[in-house]
Amino acid sequence: MIEDTETIDEFLVRHSADVEEAVRKAAAAEIMPRFRQLGAHEVDQKSGPHDLVTDADRNAELYLTRALGALLPGSVVVGEEAVHANPATYEAIQGDAPVWIVDPVDGTRQFVHGDDGFCTLVALVRHGVLLASWTYAPARDQLATAVRGGGAFLEGERLFAGPPEPGRDLRVATSHPDYTNDEQKRALLGVWTDGVAPRACGSAGLEYLAIARGELDATAFCWEAAWDHAAGLLLVEEAGGAHLTLGGGPFRVTGGNSLPFTAARDAATARRVAGLLSGVGSDPR
Repeated sequence: MIEDTETIDEFLVRHSADVEEAVRKAAAAEIMPRFRQLGAHEVDQKSGPHDLVTDADRNAELYLTRALGALLPGSVVVGEEAVHANPATYEAIQGDAPVWIVDPVDGTRQFVHGDDGFCTLVALVRHGVLLASWTYAPARDQLATAVRGGGAFLEGERLFAGPPEPGRDLRVATSHPDYTNDEQKRALLGVWTDGVAPRACGSAGLEYLAIARGELDATAFCWEAAWDHAAGLLLVEEAGGAHLTLGGGPFRVTGGNSLPFTAARDAATARRVAGLLSGVGSDPR
């Protein structure tokens, strides 16, 4: 619990391990017992057949909302499922209080189909600044963490994204066709060019982790939902990577971004992909 005179930085020094424990416990209690055990009554659609929610999503978010709020009194939680129930909840990201941004199961479709490519995402944000993040893939028992100015780590090992290998096609994960409209598909056409090897993304959180590990070169995403991006963007930044919108600046979790946007292993790659997405034309290698 934060003390009256404690800063957020001091809170993170004292309680990062407690946040990690809460994330692991939420997954152990509410997600993993349902992995490959879901009944039909535990899966619902939200906006359509590709937009799924399960009892694991809802219950894990409730668990984290209680646990994180208790750790940091005065903070608020903005979770994907709470915002779906009440869109006005999203406005807390714009406020003065510290905000926990939570995606209880990022990659719900993978989770429903028994694929281990899903994760739980938590980020701590204040005044739009990403301060810390936790990316936990419970079926793989992998936890990645980042603190602003303190580096990115996977199971305690420092992550360095590094630049892509010269001369090799850029590996770029793009917004999945099932989740994009015709206008967004047209906006992503720029990466379908020589020198780039695009593919549809899976869990956004795990794609960001792949960039931080140097296993993926960049993303090209069309949507702004903060719970999908906040944790991963800080992970990429702290591993030495960068992110860039078509407006020329970094992605803002508070919204109002020019889309699509990219996150990449280094600044040069981010500029290269952003140039392709903006329709500049030539591949500026």
